[in-house]
Amino acid sequence: MVGRESESAAVLGLTSGVLILTGEPGAGKSTLLHLAAERHRGRGRVLRMTGSESEVDLPFAGLHQLLRPVLDETASLPARQRSALLGAMGLMDTAPDGALPDPNPDGPTPDPEDTGTGRTGAGRTGAGRTGAGRTGAGRTGAGESAGSGPPGRLLLGVALLALLSELARRSPLLVVVDDVQWVDTGTLETLAFAARRIHDEPLAVLAGTRSPTGDGTTAGAGATAPFAGFPTLPLAPLDTAAAGLLLDRQPHPPTGGRRLRILDQAAGNPLALVELARAYGACGTETADEELLPPTDRLLRLFAADLDALPDATRRALLLVAADDRAVPGRIEELAPAEAAGLLRITGGAGGGRRARFRHPLIRSAVYHSVPLADRRAAHRGLAASLTAEPDRRAWHLAAAAEEPDEEIAAALEEAAARALERGGHTAAATALERAAGLSPGAYDRARRLVGAAGAAASTGQPGWVRQLAAGAAALTDDPALVAEASLRVGQVLTLTAEHDGALSSLLRAAEAPELRRIAVATASVAGFYSGDEEHRLAVRARADGDPWTLAVTDPTERRADRVAALPELMERAGGDPAVLTSLGAMAWLLDETALAVRIFDDALHRWRLRGALPTGLGCSAGWAYLDHGLWAQARLAAANSTSAGIGLPHLDAAVRSLDSAVLALTGQTAEARDGAGAALSLIDPHRSRAVAVRARWALGTAAVADGDQMSAYEHFRLLFTADGDPVHYACSLPGVAELAAAAVRTGNGAEAAVIVERTAEGVADDPSPRLRILLHRARALLEPDRAEPHFDAALSDPAGVQWPFERAQILLDHAEWLRRRHRVTEARTGLNTALETFRRLGARPWIDRANAELRAAGVDSTPTAPDALTSLTPQQQHIIRLAAQGLSNREIGERLFLSPRTVGSHLYRSFPKLGVTARSQLRDLVEASSAAVGCGV
Repeated sequence: MVGRESESAAVLGLTSGVLILTGEPGAGKSTLLHLAAERHRGRGRVLRMTGSESEVDLPFAGLHQLLRPVLDETASLPARQRSALLGAMGLMDTAPDGALPDPNPDGPTPDPEDTGTGRTGAGRTGAGRTGAGRTGAGRTGAGESAGSGPPGRLLLGVALLALLSELARRSPLLVVVDDVQWVDTGTLETLAFAARRIHDEPLAVLAGTRSPTGDGTTAGAGATAPFAGFPTLPLAPLDTAAAGLLLDRQPHPPTGGRRLRILDQAAGNPLALVELARAYGACGTETADEELLPPTDRLLRLFAADLDALPDATRRALLLVAADDRAVPGRIEELAPAEAAGLLRITGGAGGGRRARFRHPLIRSAVYHSVPLADRRAAHRGLAASLTAEPDRRAWHLAAAAEEPDEEIAAALEEAAARALERGGHTAAATALERAAGLSPGAYDRARRLVGAAGAAASTGQPGWVRQLAAGAAALTDDPALVAEASLRVGQVLTLTAEHDGALSSLLRAAEAPELRRIAVATASVAGFYSGDEEHRLAVRARADGDPWTLAVTDPTERRADRVAALPELMERAGGDPAVLTSLGAMAWLLDETALAVRIFDDALHRWRLRGALPTGLGCSAGWAYLDHGLWAQARLAAANSTSAGIGLPHLDAAVRSLDSAVLALTGQTAEARDGAGAALSLIDPHRSRAVAVRARWALGTAAVADGDQMSAYEHFRLLFTADGDPVHYACSLPGVAELAAAAVRTGNGAEAAVIVERTAEGVADDPSPRLRILLHRARALLEPDRAEPHFDAALSDPAGVQWPFERAQILLDHAEWLRRRHRVTEARTGLNTALETFRRLGARPWIDRANAELRAAGVDSTPTAPDALTSLTPQQQHIIRLAAQGLSNREIGERLFLSPRTVGSHLYRSFPKLGVTARSQLRDLVEASSAAVGCGV
């Protein structure tokens, strides 16, 4: 049950009462019901019924299916109740002593799931002919038990409740009802009557029904009205991460553009994901490369059952809007029957702004593939002829209508791809170039466009797709420039994976081309950074040719001052290019110029958003700078924006989890932090992806410190360094040296930690960053308490320390504890108050408690201090508040964050009371005061 963990827990935890699962076809209702039934069999009894379209008009067909396995148990009921139940099901109460004849003496016992059960019982001999619906109950002594009047319904409901309660008294009973929308009304009314009267007994009713709107949010209406008002559990579509995981678990997980199309068409529907993946996951046919994949027969039965009943004119109009959802104007009347049937909605205002929104993408696919290929091509040709003023849409329709290679159409698609790239539409650009390649008459142009598609696809984080495109190009040409660029694109996307060897191999091959050497080597340095392997690092440095970016990434401690001095000129040369600025932000962060890194990342991310969506994984590099600088909400946002959900990149997923876990640990959400960091480590090989492994272990160590488990903290921080005391990762391990020392002095491991501290100091002796100097002073002060004062003084007097507010507050706290133990209580109080204020504004709850405890020990009557009001907001609300404080309007904020001005205003409206402000003009002072308090050193 991928992505259904909470729903599974709710279903399996039901022991009494009623729960209705709702959702679109294929959402997983039947699977959850089956899971609940199988688990319950080990501790009690299960009664099941499944609605059927063929029996929905047969009175009490469902009741017959439900109670058939327990007909003998009706003998314990009072005579009138027993007769009511049997009469409703078309069975005669011919045994006064309660013994019942076998209702099917000459044949095998039917399967309760078989619709034939209803035809044999309720359909032929039951309610349909002699039962409650006509003459059976009324003439056989059931009296009013199953008649059409209210007293009959009441008696029937009481009888069912009495029977179920008696069964539950003997052993816990679970009643499972699937496809409620196809259960006859009489059965539903009777079962609902009984269900409403369940109290504390071990009797539960678990049912599943389709949401009429297909959105999983309503319990249903019409035929399912008797069940209205019961607790419901909507099964919403799977999120992208769960959908991607479900695809990865299929026998042939789809990759590349096909994977994206499956994710798009399935729209989070589990059954659709499985069906399409199995139909097209390993399919190399031309059909699988269409924009709309044909639905399988099973999906057609679920999502397109209403198409045949529509008028011909409606189906023709539907074909056009399936081919282009903006082809609505002039077709409103023809589409009205489809809208009434719930297949689609017409949205937008009059004129060209109207669009068709299908209830589910699979309905669109079913409509599109319900006609022959010739008709689809004709529809596209007609749409292209009407779109002379819209070249991009026209190019796509011409491509869909093309029957053979056509250079003019291929060139038009290539131009459309260039415009998509300008808007940040990497997926659209890659798809357009791939299609353009297929329409190119010449082999060279096909190869050139495939390489271009690989370049665009690299930004989507789809290694399988990029490899496929690059391989296609290599099979068409031996042109050295194209072969080298194809290798570059493969290497670029592999930097997001754990295939560091493959990434470096591809990138260093590409570096043989002089025009690609710089970008290939620079990208290789990123792969080497993630790997942390010494051989990788040295191989890249050997080809650096003095490039400051490559040298900084492969060794941020060597000639650091020179690299820092080069940053202003490099920023000037960037010319506002967000890709270059992002690289420079990462360089500044690695050089421990954290404040500058944050400013660069802010600018770069803003420019990326103006272009469109961020390239996959981009925000994660910015997230660590935000975290170090005390902007924890923005760090979590960066992690969320870096997600590799749905595209199958476990290495990137692990990097995102480690970043998010670090913030969770710092804010005291330690259980979540441990879960996230543990998951990160499970997704990678810690010996091959050292940067991610070190960060995940830092998060685990911080969570242990927050919980007061110093021994676990020491064990986690110790893993940041080798047995010999060298850093596991040449850059990421170094900031953990002070945390290692702090945990060591509390666990009796000071001697071992002292060796590592001095070894680290020797490794950065030539040109350590201010941050490393401060952290080394802290470590030495903790390890050598008799000589601590000069180290504390040096650490706290460095003005650069304000860039790392949490680390500075830790030093203030350590210093205050050291002063108090030497009876210098008055001096200790000043540092403690400053540290407490910083922890409060950061929302570092465990350290707030520790500072408060230390203040009390120093003789200050300290009341627990609440975290800063800003930290009570969601990460997105905090970001909005900070932008509003800069003077941006709701519209400008919305443009930056891809939100509507109305949504921005709603967030501000909800945030103002929490912040204690009443006007927008107050936000600047509030944010500045918060930032100043976080960063202050005195």
